Amino acid sequence: MPATLAVDQPVHVAIVGGGIIGVVLALGLLKRDVNFTIYERAPAFREIGAGIGFTPNAERAMIALDPSIHRVFKKVSTPNTEDWFQWVDGYNHDDTLDPGGVNEDLIFKLYCGKRGFEGCRRQDFLEGLVRLIPEEKIRYGKSIESVADAEDSGQVLMRFQDGSTSEADVGKNRSHFLLFHPPTGERANGHVSNSVIGCDGIRSRMRRIMFGEKHPASHPSYTHKFAFRGLIPMDRARAALGDSKASTRFMHLGPDAHALTFPVAMGTFMNVVAFVTDAGEWDAEGGKFTAPATRDDAVAAFAGFGPAVRAIMGLLPDQLDKWAIFDTRDHPVPTYMQGRLGLAGDAAHAAAPHHGAGAGHGVEDALVLATLMKAVESVSVGSRAEAIRTALLTYNDIRYERTQWLVDSSRVVGELFEWQDEHCGRDPDKFGREIEWRSHEIWDFNVDDMVRDTEEQFSKRVQAGCPC
Repeated sequence: MPATLAVDQPVHVAIVGGGIIGVVLALGLLKRDVNFTIYERAPAFREIGAGIGFTPNAERAMIALDPSIHRVFKKVSTPNTEDWFQWVDGYNHDDTLDPGGVNEDLIFKLYCGKRGFEGCRRQDFLEGLVRLIPEEKIRYGKSIESVADAEDSGQVLMRFQDGSTSEADVGKNRSHFLLFHPPTGERANGHVSNSVIGCDGIRSRMRRIMFGEKHPASHPSYTHKFAFRGLIPMDRARAALGDSKASTRFMHLGPDAHALTFPVAMGTFMNVVAFVTDAGEWDAEGGKFTAPATRDDAVAAFAGFGPAVRAIMGLLPDQLDKWAIFDTRDHPVPTYMQGRLGLAGDAAHAAAPHHGAGAGHGVEDALVLATLMKAVESVSVGSRAEAIRTALLTYNDIRYERTQWLVDSSRVVGELFEWQDEHCGRDPDKFGREIEWRSHEIWDFNVDDMVRDTEEQFSKRVQAGCPC
């Protein structure tokens, strides 16, 4: 092991996956002058799904990563007409008090902060972010097949399904960085790096590489809920529901199903995510997490609900997709790092979407990783490989507990929304207390303290000369 480190040897981070988390990590590294390459398996960047929202903590993390990320989000996000998140009874309706109306009784409301918890179309956000990344930093059509960490040479080899490889030597000016020790891999023809971060989503190939195909944590589990997702033109939504209900965030609750609505695309559409509990197993063709559905399917699933929810289902497009809700709660990964390989976002801790905070926690991950990769470049003793492993150990310690809590709590609130929780049932007071403390656990998180803790932990480990 070398006693000193070549200080002119820059870190180069290989980012596997070009979704929102991979791209914000790249922008955080770019802001800190840390080299990187994004490897995206598709021929172009694309985001699956219609709308996405970010909680206040996520917006603070965006600003800390790079203020330009937050500016892009605010440019494409749609302000709610109210700064309150409202949960309403979407099931019961008294026709004698509201004949022919779409009134829903308020169960609980929570202040989100000024312009808090806004939504946008996923693709709009991603496209705005990608414009900020130099084209030479992106490799399209690169689906990762294997990663090998050659500790003796300081190299990490990446091999892709198209047969291509990439090689970099830690002793050269260009050094990628991978974080895993797979059982096989050749050094001769390979994309070699000194660290790799998997940001490749819930069906992460990097997760399977790190833990093996047969490890339970390598594969997400069906939560026995699915969702109909669609966009309704805002003029039609307002005509059916009224201005206030169509143009702010509502959660419509009921037995064994619930629906989330909020405005996107600068108020030109209302985004609808309608969840249904499913006692069966998910068996879509080809192992896909989506299956074709129709508006009639959604109408039938919510036929027993009140007139507002029925009206929403009736306005959905004729042809829909039905999205299975998978997560990693049943079989969590034991760690987010192995050697010089790491996982972030859904690849590490895929949560059900009921808190609306999964992507936001991925942004927090990216902030910690960007902070650490910059810190690695300042280490002047030991080997680069040791510094990277120490950084990733620190990342795991900082992020594991909070993100695993989110995975668990997201399942819990999904049951609360469908009156399945034995403690709360349909009691509005108990429901409100649960939602309030769980929401503030997410929203009030201090990202500046997280960054300080990250820097302090890493520094102590380096000074101790031991990554443990």
